[in-house]
Amino acid sequence: MATAVKSYFSSTRIAVLALFSALAAVLYIFNFAIPFAFPGFLEFKFADVPVLIGTFALGPASGCIIVVMMVLIKLVCVSTRTMFVGDFADIVIGIAFCLPAGLIYRKNRTFKGAVWGMAAGSAVSVAVSVLANWLVLVPFYVQFMFGGIWEPLLGMMTPLFPSCTRENFYNFYLWVSVLPFNALRCLVASLITVLVYKHVSRAINRLNARTAPKQAVSPRLAALGRTLVVLGVILAALIFAFFAVLRYLLAP
Repeated sequence: MATAVKSYFSSTRIAVLALFSALAAVLYIFNFAIPFAFPGFLEFKFADVPVLIGTFALGPASGCIIVVMMVLIKLVCVSTRTMFVGDFADIVIGIAFCLPAGLIYRKNRTFKGAVWGMAAGSAVSVAVSVLANWLVLVPFYVQFMFGGIWEPLLGMMTPLFPSCTRENFYNFYLWVSVLPFNALRCLVASLITVLVYKHVSRAINRLNARTAPKQAVSPRLAALGRTLVVLGVILAALIFAFFAVLRYLLAP
């Protein structure tokens, strides 16, 4: 097992992981708002593009590592404005995008497989973003950042949605803001990846051959990978269940 793990984290893989992580972190730090369409605190990033390409090049597990490293680099460079809760949510939402895409592409290393992978990843990521905002982010901001007062959050929504109130906040925020915003984020990242796919596909195939040779992936390591994916899904479900209970207890 140790030999297989050491073979997986070869010097080439580590170097490429570092490259994609650094590029994703730069794009993650330099973000921008779209105030005419979405609330200003929803910031658009292009970081998903190197995450997707790195996932296709190195595999789903490496894609997840790139997401985590991207956020850690950002925390080192510019710290956090959300007591790490928003950063944790970005990790979960990012993994929800790249993991399904990488798993599907690993089974079907073709352009069609990449497209289906990105479509599945987009659907999962959008769903997770809605759940994360409903169960984690909004309750956290209201209770711990704003002292249980809704007015600051409502004040950020009313420039776009003047009729937004405490009672209908989630209708405007989740379904008119979070869902289309994250759908647009995934769509733009997927389109850019599709545009550059043909240019980088040969390099991706060469990286796959160098970083994941067939003889290095033993049945035992493959079983371990599947187990880790299952455990990750269960852990994510437990985390969301915990925050669902917490949200119920904190609800007025």
